[in-house]
Amino acid sequence: MLIAVAVILLVCLARLSQFDFFDRLERMTYDWRARTAVKFPQPVALNLGFVAISDDSIAAVNDGTLNFHFGLYWPRQIYGRVLRELSAQGAEVVAFDVLFSGRRFDHTTVPVSISQWPDLAEFVARLPSSQKPSTYKTESNGETLTLLESDDYFAWQLKRSGVAVLAAERGVLPLALFATNALSLGDISAEADSDGVLRRARAFHDYRRWHRAFLQVAIDKTFGVDLNRVRFEPGFVVLLRTNGLEDIKVPIDAENNFDLTVFSKKLPPGTPKQAKAFAVDRVWHMGIVLAARALNLDLAATEVDLPQGRIVFSGTNGVVRTLPVDAKGYFFINWEIPPRDSRLTTDAFENLLRQDQLRTAGLTNGLSNYWKHKLVVIGSTATGNDLTDLGATPLEKSTLLVSKHWNVANSVVTDHFIRPTSLSWDLALVILLGGATAWLSSQLRVIPGLVSMLLLTLAYSAICIFLFIQNRYWVPLVLPVGGAILVNYGLLVTYRALFEQREQRRVKSIFSRIVSPNVAKELLGRERLSLGGARCEVTVLFADVRGFTELTDTAQEQVAASIHARKLTAEAAEAAYNESARETLNTVNTYLATVADIVKKHDGTLDKYIGDCVMAFWGAPTPHAGHALTCVRAAIEAQRAIDELNRRRTAENEGNKVENQARLSAGLTLKPVLPILALGTGINSGTVTVGLMGSDAHILNYTVFGREVNLASRLESVSGSARIIIGETTYQQVLRDDPALAATCVEQAPTKPKGFQKPVRNFEVPWEPATGKSSGV
Repeated sequence: MLIAVAVILLVCLARLSQFDFFDRLERMTYDWRARTAVKFPQPVALNLGFVAISDDSIAAVNDGTLNFHFGLYWPRQIYGRVLRELSAQGAEVVAFDVLFSGRRFDHTTVPVSISQWPDLAEFVARLPSSQKPSTYKTESNGETLTLLESDDYFAWQLKRSGVAVLAAERGVLPLALFATNALSLGDISAEADSDGVLRRARAFHDYRRWHRAFLQVAIDKTFGVDLNRVRFEPGFVVLLRTNGLEDIKVPIDAENNFDLTVFSKKLPPGTPKQAKAFAVDRVWHMGIVLAARALNLDLAATEVDLPQGRIVFSGTNGVVRTLPVDAKGYFFINWEIPPRDSRLTTDAFENLLRQDQLRTAGLTNGLSNYWKHKLVVIGSTATGNDLTDLGATPLEKSTLLVSKHWNVANSVVTDHFIRPTSLSWDLALVILLGGATAWLSSQLRVIPGLVSMLLLTLAYSAICIFLFIQNRYWVPLVLPVGGAILVNYGLLVTYRALFEQREQRRVKSIFSRIVSPNVAKELLGRERLSLGGARCEVTVLFADVRGFTELTDTAQEQVAASIHARKLTAEAAEAAYNESARETLNTVNTYLATVADIVKKHDGTLDKYIGDCVMAFWGAPTPHAGHALTCVRAAIEAQRAIDELNRRRTAENEGNKVENQARLSAGLTLKPVLPILALGTGINSGTVTVGLMGSDAHILNYTVFGREVNLASRLESVSGSARIIIGETTYQQVLRDDPALAATCVEQAPTKPKGFQKPVRNFEVPWEPATGKSSGV
């Protein structure tokens, strides 16, 4: 129990501490599940599309086949033309996975006819006077054309299409000219885990839109200021400087206002002295922005509840989507649609440029509305340091990272998110599996326990995989299986093996000398062995060697007479007494060992030697249905064995008598006469208390005690010499199991043993062979 509790606590601590090692292993199982899940396609949004800027696109824009000769860094009018074509085909939204951060002065212009595009006049009117485009008249028909700068042309297409989403990344926002004309902004940041695999995305980033005074400081390289590295202190914005100069501390008030004179002592007339240092713009993940357009979700009204791990999007048509996130707003990308998935609408960037040229020339025959109602992502598949957008995802080591946008959009549209289990669920699973492992380990032996652990592991793993494939529930595998099951089971089995070996040694040391090898083997092989104390029905035997006291007295007298006659010294007399004691002990041990061997032969438990008496019992520690009959048969065999022993000793004495006459004539020491002893046996059956008595520190004895034990002892005392007396309960059981043997028993007069209030019935069991006689003792 302590081992199981300790392991469970350590596994729970590992989960709470979020060790990177375990997180890495868990993420590996997540990746495997993600790759497996792709093999079982789920319903996806069918209005997702990808326009690829490939190496072929770069070549086509450069080699003149599209009437362009632009190198790697295209004028933005190129993107404007593709946007114009997608808009003409009815695309629902077009998201650019391309950063348009600053104005580009590439000296390219696009001639546009205001008569053909009336909305151009409105757009041009909104441009600053310094950016007003020039115009000229054509020689052919005198039509006035407006020469739009490339960036202005792109901004105009953003405005007129009304479907463009521009990228923001790591604090970098699009040029204001573009941002103000686009439908929305979308964050394209990709933040891989510590192992370099992109699994998560942040639902939103808050971008600071700095006042132009701060921007001017950042542009001036002599200041060494990076607005992405700003520290906030109470009442101050601290601009960290990279050139070793002292940091610039700009005072701000509670409403984020600063004094413009910090940067410029002279302000133009009428300019307010205070302004907002920055405004915070929340930019949602580009995939979320795409889905919001499709579902009419109001991102401005989104409920962000990071402590509860959720972001709730609501739509004007009653649509609700709840995105599961962590405390920092990250969620796991459901990589449902790989870049080569047939369910994804795809086309090449250069094909759209060709279609735009045909449509502009009025050659619309054969043109289709292939992108109607599509959520389109434009991104790079080209190679090269500035163009490659490849990285590791759970699906592949090298995947187009632009695919994260349509996969996020698909999750929101289909309401199919990766849902990791909560911390409380993780801890509950560890406790549940750890408890189940401990219980199974304690209830089953090693092989069945191992099989049950493997089945538990397989069942839990199968459930985890099924839940991910079917519902995208991410249930942890590493800590519950590796810690709560396998490590826990390994430690429990190791401890159990050590404990059982120690227990087996203890049992062997206790029982190896008091039970037969068969019983000892059975005890060591049993799953449970209760030695601490229990009530059992047993049959108890007391077998006393008769004549021991007389033998001792006679031996002492003979030794004393010999010492006196031979006038031995004190030292020689002591030696004579010791020799006599050894001979007496050897004699008694010969008789006791004969009885003990027969007890063990009949699978009895040898309890103890009480002087010249053997105490044994049947029915514990291993149950024995016929314990009474077995005990009686052992007693019969013991009497016969003692009788046979006495016959051999009598024969030996006869031989010694003849030899002693010769030894006497020769003046040699005479051989002693071997004592002839008998056995008196008392047997009784009944319920007793059985268990280990004593302490591990001193002596442990596996014994029985109780009324029935006392009665067996009392029956032995009245058995006399060479007789077997059994109690009534023993007789009844013998009668049940061996009627023929019971028929030979002779009931004796009831006896009232010491300590018993009423006389008890008792029976004598004849033991002499039908055709033989005893030794006459």
